[in-house]
This record gives sequence, structure tokens and C-alpha cells, in this order.
Amino acid sequence: MKPALFAYHRPQTVAAALALLAEFDDAKLLAGGQSLGPMLNLRVARPAHVIDLNDLLELDFVRRQPGLLEIGSLTRHHRLATDAEVAAACPILAAAAASIGHYAIRQRGTLGGSLAHADPAAQLPLIATLLNAEIVVAGRTGTRMVRAREFFVSSLVTSVQPEEMIVAVRFPAFRPSQGWGLEIFSQRHGDFAIVSVAATVTCAPTGKVAELDVALGGIGATPLSLHARLAPFRGRVPDADWSAELGSVAASAVALEDDARIPAAYRRELAMTLTQRALMAAVERGEERNNG
Repeated sequence: MKPALFAYHRPQTVAAALALLAEFDDAKLLAGGQSLGPMLNLRVARPAHVIDLNDLLELDFVRRQPGLLEIGSLTRHHRLATDAEVAAACPILAAAAASIGHYAIRQRGTLGGSLAHADPAAQLPLIATLLNAEIVVAGRTGTRMVRAREFFVSSLVTSVQPEEMIVAVRFPAFRPSQGWGLEIFSQRHGDFAIVSVAATVTCAPTGKVAELDVALGGIGATPLSLHARLAPFRGRVPDADWSAELGSVAASAVALEDDARIPAAYRRELAMTLTQRALMAAVERGEERNNG
């Protein structure tokens, strides 16, 4: 099937792209096209105007700054997966990008496109939620920053307004003793996850947990941060009982409704198991980074 007719625009600057968004009410932004392309071909999306961002090389960058890593919205998944600076500053982001789809998809898909599409089972929205990344959104009147945990509104819905676009994302840089774990369960390689879990753990010199964060994907309309539920698990030794209790917390967060393919009970079991694995991997990596 072919797309419905639309007017095609290819701006050369961010300002020109924003002007087009302001001019046309029914417009879609095209970055990597890995989501929008199929939607156009299936006529799920029928915009009157398509604004191609691929000449905006100013949005393709990786910049290390004190305490954070700033990445342009047009940066491809492949670069996220292979860039040495990304791996050093935010290794869980590099691992997540490397797990996306297949090689061809990683060559075209972009960070901003993935966040804007807001599939609740996708890897990059999960990592942004885990780390509560700062998402920089630009409009004709200037830029604003939205934290990832407020950015995702529902499945395929974000807080970006019709005349705005994502221009950059800022991830906190990992500290030397901070470990990470990422567990993704899908039916086939390259599919979106049925359940995914990402975790970071930092232990104090005493061996007890100083900092902890966990986020889950595929269990609801948006990626879910467990940050507000984790206070009782800080200040404890990260042993098997600790991870089992956290797994139960994760399982309780899964929506009770079954869907057409996956029973809720199965998702809860996966959430529990994958959370335990991600946490223990994070603890081990934290020890390795601290000793390295």
C-alpha cells in the first residue's frame, strides 16, 4: 500500500522546520522514518504535510558536559550503540540502543524520533524514564525542558505541542560506582519487548545500597518508573531477599487487564523475574566499575 497524498518539505534549519510546523496544522515530522514510514504506507497516519528533518545536521551530536551527556534528537541509534563517549558516560543507553530492532533500523532510527513516537515497549523511552532525562523541546517562542517522567502522557502521546519538536536529550552521566542492568524479553529477536526492565544501583563503601532506580516497559500505556516506591530498599544489603522483594514490587505494578496476546499474570511473572536479574546485574557491574 502507498501513502495518501501529502506535501513534502525539507527544511535546512531548525528555525525553518519550526516555521513550517507553525504554518501547517496537519503536519508530521519525519526523522528516521522507522515508525512514521509504515504508518504512512498503511494509511494509519494521513498528514497533509510531511516535514523531513534529515538535513538538520545541527541536531546530530553527542556532547559530554559536566555531570551529563547531551545528545541531539537526530542522532541515530547506531551512533548511540557504538559511540565511545556514550558508552563511557551512559553505558545503559548504549546497550539499549544496540538492542533495538535490526541493523538497518538502527542505521536510520533516531533518538528524538523514538521518544516522540512514545511506544511504551520501546527501549529508549524506557532508559529516558529510568534516568529521568531532560528532554529539550523547541518552539517558535523558544525552548523548554521536560523531564522524561512527565514527558510520556500515554501510548504514542507525549507532552510535545503541535508547533514544537524535540531538539536534544540530556542524560545524567554515570558515577564511577554506579552499575546498571537491562533485561528485555520479546517473542522474537528485533520485536518490541513484552516486558523490559532497566535498573541502576550504587552501593556505598559499606556495601549497602546508596542509590537505586528501576523502570519497566511494556506493562502499561507509558514506561513506568518505580522511583517513588524504592525508599525502603535503599540502605540495605543487595542480597537475594532484597532483589526478590523488589521483584514483587515490580510485579504489583503491572496492569491487571489481559490483552489479546499476553495474559497479565504472565507479564507479572516476567516483571518479577526480569527485575531481579536487572538488579543483580546492576550490583555486579557497580562492583566491577568500583574495583576497575
